[in-house]
Amino acid sequence: MVGDNIENPGIYPLSEALRKAEAMEMDLVEISAQADPPVCKIVDFQKFLYQQRKKQKEIKANSVKVEVKEIRFGPNTGEHDYAFKLKHAENFLKDGDKVKAYVFFHGREIMFKDQGEAMLARFASDLEEWCKVETLPKLEGKRMNMILAPKTKK
Repeated sequence: MVGDNIENPGIYPLSEALRKAEAMEMDLVEISAQADPPVCKIVDFQKFLYQQRKKQKEIKANSVKVEVKEIRFGPNTGEHDYAFKLKHAENFLKDGDKVKAYVFFHGREIMFKDQGEAMLARFASDLEEWCKVETLPKLEGKRMNMILAPKTKK
């Protein structure tokens, strides 16, 4: 048994621990059930729950929310358009967002799927300084998708 206002923490029988908690008008809370013997603490249970919720909220606020930004190409995208989209993808990756680049094939353009794959491979190689390839180019229906994740900051 441990606690903030326990003079001598140690191993006590359950009945004695409950009696001490009741004398202090507090609750006996099991902290670690896997330990041998189990660790219990004398605390105000409502305050304990409030502190746990507060910690969870703080952890959630500090977590990084990763967004997935999409960049669309056609199989015959021009050089200027490619450079423009490359610059946008670079900015997305610098901000810590993932980039989903895809080539969309209309009608008979599906015959140029090798051009689409080459474009996505070139896109990944141009951005290799800022990202790593999460999924390789893969044809799904009329789209060829590839996902790029930002490199972790040191």
